[in-house]
Amino acid sequence: MHIAELNCTMHLVVAPGFTIPVDARFSYRSWDPYSIHVAFSVPGRAAVSWVFARDLLAEGTGRPSGLGDVRIWPGGAGQAAFICLDLSSPYGRARFTAPATEVTPWLGRTYHLVPAGFETAWLNLDGELSLLLGEVT
Repeated sequence: MHIAELNCTMHLVVAPGFTIPVDARFSYRSWDPYSIHVAFSVPGRAAVSWVFARDLLAEGTGRPSGLGDVRIWPGGAGQAAFICLDLSSPYGRARFTAPATEVTPWLGRTYHLVPAGFETAWLNLDGELSLLLGEVT
């Protein structure tokens, strides 16, 4: 089992031209090969976590992607390139930007851990089904 993590500073877009830095931890776990986990931390508050598809993030680094609660798209160019992450819930909506120079290489490492198309080889479907059915394995 393998984990790839990235700690970076994302920026919460509060208004056009005004952002607030937010610490974020991107996590990828080979035993959960389809998912990206992101935890946002602000001092004095509990971390807020989101989970979305790795393929959604990969697609969003190159073009607008996603429907509904999570939408991702690229912006800027060169060293100033960034990735926009728009999150929506019943409690509100938040837009973050993250440096593409950090997120894109990290995302590539996740595909080195579990290549695209090989995700099912890492799943323990029998064990997960047993847990769902309340069986002891």
